[in-house]
Amino acid sequence: MARNILNRRKFLETAGGTVAGILAFRRSSFSREGAEKQNKPAELITRTLGRTGVRVPIVSMGVMNADNPELVRRAYELGIRHFDTAYVYQRGRNEEMVGRVLVEELKVRDRVVIATKILLRPQQRSLPVEEMKEIHRRMLEESLRRLQTDYVDILYSHDVSDPDWVKNPALIESLLALKEQKKVRFIGFSTHQNMNEVIRAAMEVKVYDVILTTLNYSLYDYAEYLETLKQAAAQGIGLVAMKTQCQQAWYRESVPPEMRRFYEGPIIHSALLKWVLRHEFMATAVPGFTTFEQLNTDIPVASNLEYKEEEKKFLEDRLVKRQMAAVCRACGQCLQSCPKGVDIPVVLRAHMYAASYGNFYQAREALDGLEPERSLQLCADCQQCQAKCVRGVNIARRLDELKILLA
Repeated sequence: MARNILNRRKFLETAGGTVAGILAFRRSSFSREGAEKQNKPAELITRTLGRTGVRVPIVSMGVMNADNPELVRRAYELGIRHFDTAYVYQRGRNEEMVGRVLVEELKVRDRVVIATKILLRPQQRSLPVEEMKEIHRRMLEESLRRLQTDYVDILYSHDVSDPDWVKNPALIESLLALKEQKKVRFIGFSTHQNMNEVIRAAMEVKVYDVILTTLNYSLYDYAEYLETLKQAAAQGIGLVAMKTQCQQAWYRESVPPEMRRFYEGPIIHSALLKWVLRHEFMATAVPGFTTFEQLNTDIPVASNLEYKEEEKKFLEDRLVKRQMAAVCRACGQCLQSCPKGVDIPVVLRAHMYAASYGNFYQAREALDGLEPERSLQLCADCQQCQAKCVRGVNIARRLDELKILLA
């Protein structure tokens, strides 16, 4: 039977189409004036970022989706000291905002840890050493200009899913050269896909100081990955968690009335963030709050990781654990089931950016980075999606929704 294709209007009106809800949530967020009425939490818990020796509060700021300079300022005032950005976020405007607030206005460059990223497309990853060095040098110089600083604390090679790329001599030499030039204090990479294999590769080469990786409650039963993270931290690699609140469309799908209080208030966000940070091998997390309301939900977690009774009930609920199966782990086991060879984990990540974050630019950026032989365009001729997830993620539905959102 052919799949039912939602039209754009119907999709945006459904619980699965979360964009309208997210945007409304952002518009209804507390103003800065209201946020300042919130009491500053107790002293923030800090941890050492691996072999770097740098101590940071356990809650940091993932700036990617934020577009309000006052939110960055308020995060600093509340004690956040690590800010994660990248030139691919908002076409450089994200870096510009970070530099303007922290360096130009607050003049606190020496009190904060700034991380940014360099993304090399697949076709660039086979370049000779000198060409790759030049690309890294040029891209970093542009980021430094936007950030209004002469160095970054952490430079990541962005969006790494191939263990061979972690070991690539040209990449390693390029990053180490920037470190030797003191334009970068620490080097690392970010990974959304094949995290377990990629991090194990990093443990072999022993040159990376920091890794930014996905960790959220959907991975609660991925024992092998959790053990890998523990071993990486023991080796001295500083671990930073992203995608912590695991924001997904299913939060508002088929939820019985008695469960709605979990999804309509702050309980879900604080519980999920605490679950991540109670793993002591994670130095810090970079939740992507975009409103003062979200900041005020996340910041108390930085000083108290004890679960409240309702947070315990949420995490222990069988329905919640079952729904976690609807979250893509980017394990890649679905790839062989697609006859067209589409890079499904990247496409589903683009769906998350669009449907859950309301960040259409980042969704396009993820899709545009795919090689033609692995792109979403290959799905156009399929009457019925044959891709299957071993955990039951409804791949076909998400592909349909993404096509509608980006139409």
